[in-house]
Amino acid sequence: MAIPSFVDRVTLSVAAGHGGNGCASVHREKFKPLGGPDGGNGGRGGSVVLRVDPGLTTLVEYHRQSQRRAENGQPGQGNNRNGADGGDVVLPVPPGTVVIDLDTEVQLVDLLEGEAVVAHGGRGGLGNAALATPSRKAPGFALLGEQGEARRVSLELKVMADVGLVGFPSAGKSSLIAAISRARPKVADYPFTTLVPNLGVVRAGETTFTVADVPGLIEGASLGKGLGHDFLRHIERCLAIVHVIDCATYEPGRDPVSDLAAIEAELAAYGGLDDRPRLVALNKIDVPDARELAELARPEIEKREWPVYAVSAATGEGMKELTFAMAAMVKERRTAPVVAPVVTLVRQEEPDGFTIKRQRDGVWRVIGVKPERWVSQTDFGNDEAVGYLGDRLARLGVDDELLKLGAEQGDTVAIGPGDMAVVFDFLPQIDAGALPLARRGDDARLAEGRPAIKRRREKDAAYQQERGELMADASRDDDWRVVRGRAVTKMHDDDEGDVL
Repeated sequence: MAIPSFVDRVTLSVAAGHGGNGCASVHREKFKPLGGPDGGNGGRGGSVVLRVDPGLTTLVEYHRQSQRRAENGQPGQGNNRNGADGGDVVLPVPPGTVVIDLDTEVQLVDLLEGEAVVAHGGRGGLGNAALATPSRKAPGFALLGEQGEARRVSLELKVMADVGLVGFPSAGKSSLIAAISRARPKVADYPFTTLVPNLGVVRAGETTFTVADVPGLIEGASLGKGLGHDFLRHIERCLAIVHVIDCATYEPGRDPVSDLAAIEAELAAYGGLDDRPRLVALNKIDVPDARELAELARPEIEKREWPVYAVSAATGEGMKELTFAMAAMVKERRTAPVVAPVVTLVRQEEPDGFTIKRQRDGVWRVIGVKPERWVSQTDFGNDEAVGYLGDRLARLGVDDELLKLGAEQGDTVAIGPGDMAVVFDFLPQIDAGALPLARRGDDARLAEGRPAIKRRREKDAAYQQERGELMADASRDDDWRVVRGRAVTKMHDDDEGDVL
């Protein structure tokens, strides 16, 4: 199957890069085995960017390849080395490209110029050097990188032309463009010869403008009949509209006045085009009897107060006058453009708020940008990292809100989107308004299951017991005294003493 050269609508799957993980590392060198945390941050994931290229007129490149992915960020390393950022993927698109999110059916951006980010790369995770604080001087954990955004979008091209030619099939729109510009569209004497919009550049005096024909308009086009449903949107960008009327048609029941009324009805049904100036070109007056028919229709059409020109695209008769009339309309409209302002997608500031809902199964669901991102960046294989997550959620007010809503210790709490949520038992960090006393870096909720803490506390207790016994022995004998926690004999001039 041949790939068409003109494509004005494609479906594109875009995926931004994931952020690199932070590094948990401790600086070590000779005579300084514990020199403090020096884990670097992970790199940012690459983004997917759409950039307007004025030289493009089709989306065919994305018809061939409909999936684009940016690079992931690199993980951080020790010695305070941050990971490299992932490279962005820049996709050139023609001016007038509309981007629609297929999952939400929301228009994301209307690209007339500039660029827009349609998928943001994930943030890199912080290393333990960045997580160090006066109360947590040596974190034994780092944050994971954030997942990059992934979207399915629809790209729809609305041709940007100064003048749009509308009319029934075989009215001579393509022939007219060929006569006034260097465009060479396919021309034949059967309906729907033109299957794609044709663009031509026209110069009249000192005014240069572009002209596009909109193929496939028939009665009922706004309802999807013929090809008009696909191409009516190309008229939206036009500054002016030129009706091309076939004065030499052989179809029964058709005449210039009824053709004009039918096309105007379709434009009105499509909507949003009432403010565009109109001009009527009565075409094919070189055909016998067509000139007389054009003269008969002129008075009726002029009642609409639109300029009317009798022309022949085949012989060139009347084309100069028509061209200068189009240039005058364009020049006037350019002083008050009707195109919409450029909208650029940017990542919004994350709101601090969150909501908590209780599901039918009794699970408390925490919904919020920050809690969900924090959960995704937590290494649940590291107890200290889990404790850090608990601290952040408590400072945000999640614990207080759960208690206010009636949550009890042991209730199930879920944070995260859909089936990817992290589920855990509710255990408030703060009890009766007092902070739990613990060593730096420890979390009271996790202490019970950490053998290292238990061994360290047993060792401390044994040391305190031994020190207490030595001091008690020294207090019973004046010849003993305690120096730096060690029991030694009282020194005499004639003897060196014994050290215990």
